[in-house]
Amino acid sequence: MKTIKFVAVALAVLAVAACNSSKTTVPEGLVNPETLKPAKSLVDSCSYLLGINLGSQIKGYNMGDINFSEFNKGVRDFLNAKGKMSDPDFTQQFKVNPEQMGQIMNQFIQKRNEYTSALNKLEGALFLEANKAKDGVQVDTTGLQYIIEEAGNDNRPGPKDTVFVHYKGTTLDGTVFDETKAEDPSVHFTLDQVIKGWGQGMQFIGEGGKIKLFIPSDLGYGDRGAGEVIKPGSALQFEVTLDSVKRYVAPVEPKK
Repeated sequence: MKTIKFVAVALAVLAVAACNSSKTTVPEGLVNPETLKPAKSLVDSCSYLLGINLGSQIKGYNMGDINFSEFNKGVRDFLNAKGKMSDPDFTQQFKVNPEQMGQIMNQFIQKRNEYTSALNKLEGALFLEANKAKDGVQVDTTGLQYIIEEAGNDNRPGPKDTVFVHYKGTTLDGTVFDETKAEDPSVHFTLDQVIKGWGQGMQFIGEGGKIKLFIPSDLGYGDRGAGEVIKPGSALQFEVTLDSVKRYVAPVEPKK
């Protein structure tokens, strides 16, 4: 798991703080440093963007609520620290040893992901329990739920075939994470190379068919999630039109 690197942020904070030098009497012929200081508006903008930088890392790593009181204390402690960072006893000035950052951050992010996954799995289970009672919903033995809106013809894909489709994928709250426009050409996928629930569901219809899929997390992206929208443990919904099927052709073994 990647380790979050706050060093750049800390150095940028130091750079902003360094701008606050005290006024001095300037000998003739020298430039008054005060005239070169960044304007307050520029300092404020820089400070705000440092916050944006930190916020993007917090959100990107699914870190949830940060204790900003402790964060601010860490910034102040670093700014007030004595000596050089290369000194053997430099890290002893801090409440938590900065050399443990990688270990602690990884533990924190892992626990956050476990929590998020459990929360989303519970939401998905409750959704699917209610959904299976709705008209037209069928339930596969794997737990996959689906509604066949149009069965299509008899040319159904097999588990290794390639399908050409139009589709829309959403989270349970309706957020679209991927879709093809009706006016765009079909996109194609090989069924043994997609998430399990999607690959299973496409085998229930033939060319020209339409299906809605309700995929539990263990048949989707599981605990890892995918991208910014599909969080760990998320159940997913798809609307798919199967335009055509390309049959799998087994490779020919060369003659010995």
